[in-house]
Amino acid sequence: MFCTKHLLATAATLVVMTSATRAADSEMIVFTWAGWELDGVLTDYVAKHGDKPTYSFFADDNEAFQKVSSGFKPDVSNPCVSGLPRYREAGLIEPWDVSKIPEFANINPALLDSEVIKDNSGVWFVPTDYAYTAIAYNTKEVPKADVASLQVFADPKYAGRISLPDSADDVWALAFLATGVTDWSNVTDEQFTAAANWLRKVHPNVHVYWADPAEMLQLMVTGEVLVAWSWNDGVALLRAENFPVEFNRAPKEGATTWYCGYVNMKDAPGSEDKTYDFINSLLSRKSARVIVDKLGYAHANNAAMADIPADLRKAAFVDPVTTTLLTQTPVTSKFREKMIREFENIKAGF
Repeated sequence: MFCTKHLLATAATLVVMTSATRAADSEMIVFTWAGWELDGVLTDYVAKHGDKPTYSFFADDNEAFQKVSSGFKPDVSNPCVSGLPRYREAGLIEPWDVSKIPEFANINPALLDSEVIKDNSGVWFVPTDYAYTAIAYNTKEVPKADVASLQVFADPKYAGRISLPDSADDVWALAFLATGVTDWSNVTDEQFTAAANWLRKVHPNVHVYWADPAEMLQLMVTGEVLVAWSWNDGVALLRAENFPVEFNRAPKEGATTWYCGYVNMKDAPGSEDKTYDFINSLLSRKSARVIVDKLGYAHANNAAMADIPADLRKAAFVDPVTTTLLTQTPVTSKFREKMIREFENIKAGF
């Protein structure tokens, strides 16, 4: 039997972590998502410098960009790749010297396939992890047939019992897939309007737009939410506690995949040597197992992932999928702002 009290306690701990700042090595400030400061991710860095970097946390990519563009100066920041163009256009980052990053050669090539990531000026983004957003559902309350399609989110049967991420990237990926778009790199006005109309149809069914995986986990444990558009990490945690949940990465319209990594901030205050010690430690094979086991994401280092047993990758839902995938590739700042603005209107009921 799963332990509701234990799961809620775990979720509460994660919620507290999202707002924390962890101070340690003052010569290295890492601006990232909550949870990445856990032990084992930076084994080599800690062995060399005696402590972890100082961590500052953000809740979403938009918050992170707004903070660094307003003057906050970390040494590195951890956006997902769809938001990378804004950093480049704002002149906030500088290229990485990949000759100082030995494991760069082992990064999954698919995660580097964009001129926004690397061009004649250099490499602007070092991928570190990737995962999926798909349908999480309570197997005791929701028949498998109901989640065979993304249209479950618009089904009045689940009014008030669904949850979507409070993330423009994930929500628009869902809406585009649900309306027949599998590549968002060149969306027409008609396709955007169709996706927006679909989100407006879904909005009355939404119990809450979850802000982080811990909140989504709580909503499913309490039974308030039966179906969620979810990252895989929270689902893996629920299943590890024998909660009756499944993760459908193969609805007929498809699912979405995203990847995140690090940018090298221009005019950063800390040690450049420590910046490279940090990224090298994160990309090392020692980090991969911790990232899969504790965070539920796949490591960008293909050689490191090959060391992880197939059953563990499957348990974390980072094994390969054959379904249609909308990859959350870099989008223009103009299109990103359009998605954010329209999503805010939809949440407000307009």
